[in-house]
Amino acid sequence: MKKLLLVIIICLPGLIPEIGMSQKPLFTAPIGLQTYTFRRSIGQDPAKVLDTIKSMGITELESGSGGLTPQEFKKLCDERGLSIPSTGAGYEELVSKTDSVVYKAKALGAKYVMCAWIPHKSGNFSLDNAKKAVEDFNQAGKILKDNGLTFCYHAHGYEFQPHENGTLLDYLIKNTNPEYVSFEMDIMWIHFGGGDPAALLKKYGNRWKLMHVKDLKKGTPKDLTGGTSTENDVAVGTGELDVPAIMKEAKKVGIKHYFIEDESSRIIEQIPQTIKYLRSLKE
Repeated sequence: MKKLLLVIIICLPGLIPEIGMSQKPLFTAPIGLQTYTFRRSIGQDPAKVLDTIKSMGITELESGSGGLTPQEFKKLCDERGLSIPSTGAGYEELVSKTDSVVYKAKALGAKYVMCAWIPHKSGNFSLDNAKKAVEDFNQAGKILKDNGLTFCYHAHGYEFQPHENGTLLDYLIKNTNPEYVSFEMDIMWIHFGGGDPAALLKKYGNRWKLMHVKDLKKGTPKDLTGGTSTENDVAVGTGELDVPAIMKEAKKVGIKHYFIEDESSRIIEQIPQTIKYLRSLKE
């Protein structure tokens, strides 16, 4: 009988996958943070906030300069082993003060510049808004590229207004020049606007360069405004999003920088929960 059982085990390993097999970690990227998460305090005491961020095991930031000069803020980060792969710029700043955007990004040591909002009437993002953004993004993106930087537009959910056989997000991606314009996926806002983050990662591949990692409270009403209560941000893995599917596709398309963003009042509790969850994911 023992010999017979041994034969079955050897010939049919799929029946007992737990024996002698271990799954590989899915999320192996550095842990990053969008410092807007600490917007209530980082301008008051940048050094103390950076100490807190470091203590959480975070090593990468998407950040401005925390009320300091870019050089001063970078020095504080360098002293704590924190790098700044990405920084942000407002739409008007990006368009009319592109040289200043380049200067600040380089002073911070950033390689990416993201813009998170296209001006428009709330809930009524239009084709004209999208057309203007395409023109502006292509122009600014070329200047950034000429200076060794990569521009990324951070979609915010309002871009899911229908257009032709898709949406205005499809229009933005298809009509911007891939040489000059890339994209940052905020998985919560994509979901909030009615999109499927994993499917869009698969559809547009390496047009996505960066990711905001966040989750949405279950049952939250959704619309095309690009806005909801900040208290609807919950620890990743406890909300509505299918995070494992998203992370699997993100890894396939080669996203290198992931920034946790939590706009709620519970960040000290929720960020460690999010990190623990991400590190628990298996392929």
